[in-house]
Amino acid sequence: MSDLFGSSRTVVRERYALITPDGFVPGTLPGWKNVVAIVNISPALGARFVQMQLSLGKEGIGKFNTGTREFFIYVIEGAGSLALEGKPRPLEPGSYAFLPPGHDLHIKSGGVSLTLLVFQKIYEPRKGVTTPQPVVGHERDIPGQPFLGNDDARLQVLLPDEPAHDLAVNIFTYQPGATLPFVETHVMEHGLLMLKGQGVYRLDADYHPVKAGDVIWMASHCPQWFVAMGKTPASYIYYKDINRDPLP
Repeated sequence: MSDLFGSSRTVVRERYALITPDGFVPGTLPGWKNVVAIVNISPALGARFVQMQLSLGKEGIGKFNTGTREFFIYVIEGAGSLALEGKPRPLEPGSYAFLPPGHDLHIKSGGVSLTLLVFQKIYEPRKGVTTPQPVVGHERDIPGQPFLGNDDARLQVLLPDEPAHDLAVNIFTYQPGATLPFVETHVMEHGLLMLKGQGVYRLDADYHPVKAGDVIWMASHCPQWFVAMGKTPASYIYYKDINRDPLP
C-alpha cells in the first residue's frame, strides 16, 4: 500500500511505463470464469499488444477461441491444465504455451490458484508464409545462451525464430553486476515482467530501480539498458514484435 503521501515507483511516460504491483487494479475479462485480471499494458497506453496477469481461483477457467488474436501464456505460479487440440497438458511454474489465431483455448486451475502472464496481439499475416503452429514447453528445457558471448547474461528463446512468428518471448537472466552490453534503441516494442532479483533499468534518459513483480512497457525506439544488482541473479521475461515490414 502506498504511504500517506501517495508515493510510488510507477511512472508512465510517452515512450515507456514502469508499473509496480502497489498500483495494480484487478478486474474481469470475457471468456474467463473465477479469474482476477490485471491488464498491465494495452493499446490504451499506446502499445500495440496486451500484457496481463491472470489469477485463476479454485475452479477458475478460461475457454474461448483465439479468433484473429494470438496468445502467449506463461505460468508464474500454481498448477493447472491446458487442453490443446483435445489433449490435456499439465501446467506448472515455468510452463508456457503459444496459441495462434483460430484455435480453441481451454485452461483451468488445478488447485487453489493458478497465476498466468499473458501476452496477446492481433496476428499479422505474412505473404507466402503459413500461420504458425501451437507451441507448448517449459523454460527448464530451453538452455540459456550467452548473450553476445557474455556467460553472465544468458538468453532463453522460448519460441521458434521463424518467419511465421510475428512475436518473440524470451527470458533474460543476469548474474549480479551483469549488464546489457550497450544501450539498445530499436524498432521492436517490449512488454516485460521482472521474475526475480533486482537492478536498475534505463528507460529513455531515466534510470529506475526495479525488482521482481515490476512491469515495463518500452515503445519502439525507446533507449533501454539494464544492470543486475544485489546478491542474487535477476531475470525477466519479455515480449517483442518481429519479422514484419515496418511499413505494412
